[in-house]
Amino acid sequence: MNILVIGASRGIGLEFVRQYREAGDNVTASARDDAGLERLRALGATALRLDVAEVASAASLAWQIDGGGFDVAIVNAGVNGPRTTGLAAPSEDDFDHVMRTNVLGPMRVLPQIAGALAPGGRIAVLSSRMGSIGSRTSASSSLYRASKAAVNSIVKDASLAFAGRAVCVAFHPGWVRTDMGGAGADIDVATSVAGMRKVIAGLSARDNGAYLNYDGQAIPW
Repeated sequence: MNILVIGASRGIGLEFVRQYREAGDNVTASARDDAGLERLRALGATALRLDVAEVASAASLAWQIDGGGFDVAIVNAGVNGPRTTGLAAPSEDDFDHVMRTNVLGPMRVLPQIAGALAPGGRIAVLSSRMGSIGSRTSASSSLYRASKAAVNSIVKDASLAFAGRAVCVAFHPGWVRTDMGGAGADIDVATSVAGMRKVIAGLSARDNGAYLNYDGQAIPW
């Protein structure tokens, strides 16, 4: 299969590259810096320099992946932002950084990815259970939560726009032991990615627009 991973410098994105390459798939993946690009090349992936938060960089994606014929595309780029409690107002800089990366980033790359998909391609956008409004019980990290709720809306719109051509879903990867998730998280990155890969492999048209846990369980919007 041909696989595209956007945001693969480290953590979950890099693990997607590692597991798909170990399975023998052709992988194209992006990173923002030289160190990330070198990690991707070391795994045998085609490495693209991309920063979804920068307009010129994001606009360059289409020509870099033109004709890729990707069976699976994963949009993983994201940042955590400030860890807050209650209704703490973010600074303008924090708001711009989180929303530009987590929300504007997918809005920029999804239309470009669509044109490079193979027929019946599958798109997985990394969201978070923290973006769920229906299951929310905490107001902590409210900026991050707002960004992921917005991402879920974008995924839903993309699923409608791509219907009949591709399947697009949002994933909660679990609380994962990465630099972002921290050492006290529930699961390791290999378990999270293996679960999502299994779910992605089984996606069909009826799953288009779904919001899923890494093990395939539905999450309330």
